[in-house]
Amino acid sequence: MWVFGYGSLLWRPGFAFTKTKLARLDGFRRSFCMSSIHHRGTPENPGLVLALDAADGFSCNGVVFHVEDVRTQATLDYLRKRELISSAYLETKVKVNDQDRLQLMAVTYIIDKTHKQYRIDLDLAEQAEIIANATGSMGHNADYLFNTVSQLKKLNLKDPELEWLDKKVHRILDAKKSV
Repeated sequence: MWVFGYGSLLWRPGFAFTKTKLARLDGFRRSFCMSSIHHRGTPENPGLVLALDAADGFSCNGVVFHVEDVRTQATLDYLRKRELISSAYLETKVKVNDQDRLQLMAVTYIIDKTHKQYRIDLDLAEQAEIIANATGSMGHNADYLFNTVSQLKKLNLKDPELEWLDKKVHRILDAKKSV
């Protein structure tokens, strides 16, 4: 089994795997379009987490993790507990192109556009304000962004929106410290 990671799985997979490859998923974009009321926010002060949002003409670069057959069920159980906490994600098998231009089937989690946690209505500046000010059971929302951007840089993967958000959230947090 292959698992496609594009957000926190890049820097905290949490499951055993035998190898990784860079991969691209066409027809989707990585976006802070999911309200987080558990891990990176609360119902009273929701944060934002990344999701795969279907979008013609876009693609998302990430990593595929290979999981041995004997670990498939345990890995799926772990991922379902982690990713399907509020049913805003849909577990989906997708075709990805790996770094060698081979097509692989991979499990990933995409946003359910009908779910109440879907937040396509926010521009980047609004996303930055939310990310800078939310905290949930897994920590500060900004750390989620910073860790993702850091890992993307290590992998030499570009994401202009996330890089812009990273700079903007740092500026917001720096301004709060100086007050």
